[in-house]
Amino acid sequence: MRKWMAPGFGWLLVLLVSCGQAKRSDQQIFHYNEHTGIASLDPAFAKNQSIMWPVHQLYNTLVEINDQLEITPSLAQSWSLSDDKLIYTFQLRTDVYFHDDVCFPDGKGRKMKASDVVYSLSRIVDPATASPGSWIFNDKLDSKNPFVAVNDSVFQLRLIRPYQPILGILSMQYCSVLAPEAVAAYGKNIRRHPVGTGPFKIVTWEEGQALILTRNEKYFEKDSAGQSLPYLNGIKVTFFDSKATEFLLFRQGQLDFINDIESSFKDEVLTKQGKLRPKWEDKIQLQVHPYLNIEYLGILVDEENELVKNSPLRLKKIRQAINYGFDRRKMILYLRNSLGTAAESGFVPMGLPSFNDSLVKGYHYDPAKSRALLAEAGFPDGKGLPVIRLQTISLYSDMGDFIARQLGEIGVPVQVETVQKAYLLELTAGSQTAFFRGSWIADYPDAENYLAVFYSKNPAPPNYTRFNNARFDALFEKAIREENDSIRYTYYQQADQILMDEAPVVPLWYDRAVRLVQPGVTGFPANALNLLELRYTRLQ
Repeated sequence: MRKWMAPGFGWLLVLLVSCGQAKRSDQQIFHYNEHTGIASLDPAFAKNQSIMWPVHQLYNTLVEINDQLEITPSLAQSWSLSDDKLIYTFQLRTDVYFHDDVCFPDGKGRKMKASDVVYSLSRIVDPATASPGSWIFNDKLDSKNPFVAVNDSVFQLRLIRPYQPILGILSMQYCSVLAPEAVAAYGKNIRRHPVGTGPFKIVTWEEGQALILTRNEKYFEKDSAGQSLPYLNGIKVTFFDSKATEFLLFRQGQLDFINDIESSFKDEVLTKQGKLRPKWEDKIQLQVHPYLNIEYLGILVDEENELVKNSPLRLKKIRQAINYGFDRRKMILYLRNSLGTAAESGFVPMGLPSFNDSLVKGYHYDPAKSRALLAEAGFPDGKGLPVIRLQTISLYSDMGDFIARQLGEIGVPVQVETVQKAYLLELTAGSQTAFFRGSWIADYPDAENYLAVFYSKNPAPPNYTRFNNARFDALFEKAIREENDSIRYTYYQQADQILMDEAPVVPLWYDRAVRLVQPGVTGFPANALNLLELRYTRLQ
């Protein structure tokens, strides 16, 4: 049985080997599996969901995004903006403490100060950190003194020019506040020794086995009745790399939820319309909600790259032919059980206020149009067209095969190559793959976050395609300076249309998140960012 005890070997042993027979409400320990593993617990490296989820439990940011996609206070209780729109002044909470850790005198976590915010944000842009999130402040900050501690409870962010989405950027997990003493004590091993202010703190992390977090008894937030958060006693994350094993553990009650449904068992649980099958209706909760994520195929378009010089993908008409050459709607129906919407508008997904599929026209299934474009590009019916290699990960191999099969019918030969996720990320970051599967999850609810993926002044990440278009860049820059929402959205839409016309990307679907949740889990809200939110969660 599971039993919550003071941190120690016995308590840990019970958690690691228990089989789940104990009554869950007696323990209040939330269990989930991360099949991809967790590469780091350092927020400067929170570049994907597997890292963002635990980082969100361990750390806080100045502001955060609520379920209505609004910016709300967190470590900052309020803020103001100067008349010239260049200086944000944040009033910090004075009741926030870092987790207890041996890096502090007597092992007691001290009060968080404005200087800690300065340190944490400066660390992101410090080349020595080599953070994949360093791009978030590119061409935005005052070059002399961007981060200022006015006093212990007042922090200032200074910009080089007005930048409307900056509060959204500050809500990203990259911008979490950590203790400088921890980085000094642990160095690069800070990835294993998180010291933040979040609702949970680390107990142990056995890579490949389990990550154990315990409730932060000194956490500053309270619910509307004045009760301290979080309600849970702890979190256990396992690392079974098989989604089939993950599903089996969920069926046995050993996991409290699973995120997304793997193709091998989705038909057992869901109808083609995305509803629970009758035999599951009283046994689990199904959460389906809009998710600010787009799935896509990226195309490297840097004409100086040797891969591009020798690839038919350098031709815009070939890229457009690929976009017209497969049926997104059929793919969503049969491979996703209707969990998503065919991406037939732009790269900016449904759910964002600037999304407008009547103004941004993308691609729909039109094999005749594809064939015409192939002929115009000098490859009638695909004759003479070399094999194009599409690199993806195993989770999306069925999607790759579907697209390759339909493109083959119009004369575009595509070979699908499945690689490890870490290797694919390495290839895309190094511009070493010409055609690849990707996804982009919103870090904050603004179209800027998506269009930045193609801004020429951004490195890879996020500009994995190396797209460089002066008209696009000019519209992007106008948008981020514009205060009027309606005008800014118009700039976003015009920039998105350029993307569709130039086709450095093949949008696949606008996502919907799906979670299978045990019936006894409450206070576990879904959100459009699909961020794991456990502060209000209880187990019954």
